[in-house]
Amino acid sequence: MSFIIGGVKMIFVVGGAGYIGSFTVRCLMEAGYQPVVLDNLSTGKREAVPDGVPFHEGDIADRSLLDTIFRQYRIDAVMHFAAKIKVGESVERPDLYYGNNLQKAIALLDAMRAHGCDRFILSSTAAVYGEPQYLPVDENHPANPINPYGRSKLMLETVLRDYSAAFPFKAIVLRYFNAAGADPEGNGGESQEVKQNFIPIMLHNLEKGIITDVFGGDWETPDGTPIRDYVHIVDIAAGHSLALKAIMADTAKSFDIFNLGAGVGSSVKEALDVLAAVAGKPVPYRIVGRRAGDPGKLVASNVKAAQELGWKPKYSNLKTIISTAYQWHFNRKY
Repeated sequence: MSFIIGGVKMIFVVGGAGYIGSFTVRCLMEAGYQPVVLDNLSTGKREAVPDGVPFHEGDIADRSLLDTIFRQYRIDAVMHFAAKIKVGESVERPDLYYGNNLQKAIALLDAMRAHGCDRFILSSTAAVYGEPQYLPVDENHPANPINPYGRSKLMLETVLRDYSAAFPFKAIVLRYFNAAGADPEGNGGESQEVKQNFIPIMLHNLEKGIITDVFGGDWETPDGTPIRDYVHIVDIAAGHSLALKAIMADTAKSFDIFNLGAGVGSSVKEALDVLAAVAGKPVPYRIVGRRAGDPGKLVASNVKAAQELGWKPKYSNLKTIISTAYQWHFNRKY
């Protein structure tokens, strides 16, 4: 039986129970789309998927399940969030990253083509750029990833470029910088058991009374600590909605890439100071040695997304990011 709601566009969101995926699901609903979620719940949370959204638990490499979903729903486009993202793990277990982030994604692409679905939006990463050669980093910056995580993403981008050249197929790649923050209304946020990014790590450490490590205090930055481009999760979700609108248009390019970043840099020390102000108490930290492969500065150019998608980050200032993340961390619903 086909599942169609009065001409509403059906969007298949793989990894839709994860941090970024679940926010995008809510944003799609607000924009008038009907999301359909697939997630194996290896890191995602079933509670993060809004009520009323069709949910399927399973893996994107399960062709039988994919066939069932594509037959049941008239899928107009696919958004892909179902990736492994731990840089350190990717170095130790590259097989997992090339298997999940590349091979399984290709299986999804082939299922799409078999069912006549020809629109795809990829959740990618600034890790594809590697060490920045200039700042701010724009979409024309050379891609030279320095770890298997970044390489697996870049390889999939290449596959999408080739598919869009050979087949009736359109793809948009969204390269995130440092996704952070939570829903200002307290309805969602980052809920990984093992924290990967700096803002969730410092919140976890504050809660547990752990001193936060800062990797290097001698960078060529105003306060010596690394500078990063933090972009609010709500803004990232909005970027996906705008990318979807663009790719559904008849005038859409067959392949395109956009950065999603705030376009401004904030230092690690600044983030610690803002958290201390939000929490109303000092946040203990210590300077330790630099990590191999870490750049001193990484800031996005978001000019292309602004000009071509109409994307303008509304929540991506450090105070809003950290205050919403703080409220969620200490009042989590899942």
